[in-house]
Amino acid sequence: MSERHQLTELQLAILRVVWDQGEATVQDIWEALHKDRGLAQTTVATMLSRLERRGVVTRRAQARQYHYKAAVTEQEVQHSMVGELTERLFDGDVTALVQHLLSDEDISPGDIAKIRDMIERVETESQ
Repeated sequence: MSERHQLTELQLAILRVVWDQGEATVQDIWEALHKDRGLAQTTVATMLSRLERRGVVTRRAQARQYHYKAAVTEQEVQHSMVGELTERLFDGDVTALVQHLLSDEDISPGDIAKIRDMIERVETESQ
C-alpha cells in the first residue's frame, strides 16, 4: 500500500465538502457542516491546517482567504483506510474481512447478487 490516510470522522466530513465542491474556503466548509455539527470556524481552520501538513489538501491564497483543494481522491482514502482496517483487525486477511461482512445480518439478497456480479466481473477482467 502506498500512502496511509487515516482520517477522523470530522476530517472525512471536511474532505467530503472539498471533494464535492472541488475547492472550498473555511467559510464554505463551515457553512456546509455547521448546522449538523455546530462547529466553530476556527475548528474547521485547524482541521484544514492539519490536513495540509499531512499532504491531504493543498491551499492557495485569494482575496485574503485560503482556498483548499483535495490532494488525494476519495478512492485513495477509502483504499488506505480499508487496508489499514484489514491489517489491524484481520491480520491482513482480506478473505476474513469479506467473511465478516457477509456474515452481517443486514446483508440482503440484493446485496449478495451485486457481490456475485462484482466477483464475476473481476474474474472476467483478470483472464
